[in-house]
Amino acid sequence: MPIEQGSDGERIYFSSTGRTLADEDEICVLSVGVDIGSSTSHLVFSRIVLERLDSRYVVTERETFYQSDILLTPYASADEIDADALGAFIARQYESAMVDPDEIDAGALILTGVAVRRSNARRIGELFAAQAGKLVAVSAGDSLETVMAAYGSGAVARSIRDEATVMNVDVGGGTAKIAVCHNGEVTAITAVDIGARLICIDADRRIVRLEEAGRRFAADLGLRLWLGDTLSEAHARALAAGMADRLFEAMRGGTPKLGDTALLRLDPLPWRGHVDEVTFSGGVAEYIFGWEQGSFGDLGALLGEEIRRRVDAWGVRLEKPAEGIRATVIGASQYTTQVSGSTIFVSPLGTLPLRNIPVIAPQLALDRETIEASAISEAIKAVLSRLDLTEPDGPVAVFVPWRGSATFLRLDAFCRGIAGGLASRVAKHLPIVLAGDGDVGGLIGIHFREEMKLANPIVSIDGLELKEFDYIDIGEMLEASGAVPVVIKSLIFPTSAALGQEWKKEPAAV
Repeated sequence: MPIEQGSDGERIYFSSTGRTLADEDEICVLSVGVDIGSSTSHLVFSRIVLERLDSRYVVTERETFYQSDILLTPYASADEIDADALGAFIARQYESAMVDPDEIDAGALILTGVAVRRSNARRIGELFAAQAGKLVAVSAGDSLETVMAAYGSGAVARSIRDEATVMNVDVGGGTAKIAVCHNGEVTAITAVDIGARLICIDADRRIVRLEEAGRRFAADLGLRLWLGDTLSEAHARALAAGMADRLFEAMRGGTPKLGDTALLRLDPLPWRGHVDEVTFSGGVAEYIFGWEQGSFGDLGALLGEEIRRRVDAWGVRLEKPAEGIRATVIGASQYTTQVSGSTIFVSPLGTLPLRNIPVIAPQLALDRETIEASAISEAIKAVLSRLDLTEPDGPVAVFVPWRGSATFLRLDAFCRGIAGGLASRVAKHLPIVLAGDGDVGGLIGIHFREEMKLANPIVSIDGLELKEFDYIDIGEMLEASGAVPVVIKSLIFPTSAALGQEWKKEPAAV
């Protein structure tokens, strides 16, 4: 079904599952982005236009036509999210957006913090069961959440546009995530136990929520706090100041502590170079840039003031993010292509279909005559760690931008490197999935099976152009052509590093 033009020249959007790369040069999808975290949850609905560029579609337009309210994530108990209350909120947002769930073409469900825990993830997944085939579900730990915030805030795109090294600091309710972006890539990350909702109070300033990290910050000031205690304005500001000090210590590559307790959730920030610009995202960013004036019974406003004061003294140029509290995905694009059957390898055939396989795109040194297996292995392990995919819970698809000849020695070193990088998945007998842009998919698959005698299921396909934050479905082989249909789902952020354009919010004074 083509995209038609109305009599006034405006685009007529549609929902359709029959779009293929072979038939259309332009498609439009109705997409939803759902972000459910420990502190807040929200939705965003978008229309995303994609146009064909060589062998794949690229996003050329995005129209976010509805943003939900920000919900303080409801809890039924200390660690259990109230799925019924969350479901009612989601239903109201669909109604307010005037969108029927059946109209959604694609989308992304992002779970962070306590939402990732198995019981919560299962209950939340049930809320979207009817759309299970259309949504990419992502459980983000500290590393992936940090990377996604850097993309969602626009820091990655800004590093290209401004030709600058950009640090993004995402300060939320329970944690702060720090990412350094350079040349359109996230080059260094860390995360720290600092957030606005480590201590929450009611209208009478009585403490109604007290996280362990909040208790430690108080103890560092000589305060013994308990639920029901009254928190004075002076003590609240002192707590915010202490958090801001430790945050800036982490931003400079240090290892902030409270007594003997380390606050870092990841390794210290390894970046030691110059930082040209700094952006802030997350809920506290709304206060840093003056976009929010209200109070939600937490330390957000005070923490924002303390951070802003230290930024001004730091001397690094402060830039507004594309998004503050909504610095996450706005949905996903989705389209179908087909892979040539003459250069692929699938064994056994019963391995297919595979659904929602995350794509990793490690920096593979394939342009040299000699391929080093150890370098391939280490590059894969580094990406798996950065994207929180180290646990072998399922297969991943390794994007292979093959360059050079496919001699036995080069293929052998490459395949040994892949097997080493995916060692934990090989040990669990998970499928080894490779997706390339050249025509060596069949040779790679044959080498794994015949030369290395790898017993795992192998799916080696090519003719694709994939990137980080893509997810693929690989269908069963088509008898007539020997091809396999591939559905490519790409997470879409408010900004596009490819286009170097920002999705602007209302101007605000810096």
